[in-house]
Amino acid sequence: MVRHAGFTLLEVLVVLVILGISYALVPPMFDIGGSTAELKAGTRQVAAGLRKARSQAITRREEATLTVDVDARSFVLSGDKTPRKLPRQAEIRVFTAQGEVSDASSAAIRFYPDGSSTGGRVSLAMGERKFHVDVDWLTGQVEILDTP
Repeated sequence: MVRHAGFTLLEVLVVLVILGISYALVPPMFDIGGSTAELKAGTRQVAAGLRKARSQAITRREEATLTVDVDARSFVLSGDKTPRKLPRQAEIRVFTAQGEVSDASSAAIRFYPDGSSTGGRVSLAMGERKFHVDVDWLTGQVEILDTP
């Protein structure tokens, strides 16, 4: 009887199953701290939300706020109850006027109809990487700062 060299169908299937399991398990092991791109996207999202709140305050001629919930890793604009999620691995800190701190986990930055604000900073960090979104109290201008 002549035996041909090669693999049986069962052997090939076992190898494919092992590769599939490895493919599913290995990438999360390398992405423990989250990605810099995800952190940048979250920072830009916060900056865009702050700019939108300022714009709403000016155009509607009424105060507008952006409230950050640190524990839920989200923020919400006044007049809009839809929370916008931030990266779940990010460490988030909010520095603002004492009167805008609701509780231990949430704080707001308020914008006034003349474009000014309470001012403040929202910081997002993952590991050594950190970004700050600063709001100038006098002009209400929003700026992203990249700290090395």
